[in-house]
Amino acid sequence: MDFNKFKSFCRVVRIIAGLAFIIAGINTGIYWFYLGVIPFIAGLVNFCPTCIVTSKCDLPQTTEKNNESN
Repeated sequence: MDFNKFKSFCRVVRIIAGLAFIIAGINTGIYWFYLGVIPFIAGLVNFCPTCIVTSKCDLPQTTEKNNESN
């Protein structure tokens, strides 16, 4: 799987999920859904805080570093 396609796919998913949460918040009146602003903005600026915490997006890079050290 191409790493760049995965990152662009994740970006689109973050934008769509953020918009879905915001729309759900507007329709239901539940303010917790307005936290959808976080994934929406993260998708727009192409920054993923979850990938940094879980190191999922950096997995191919870390495996290359591990192979160089061995």
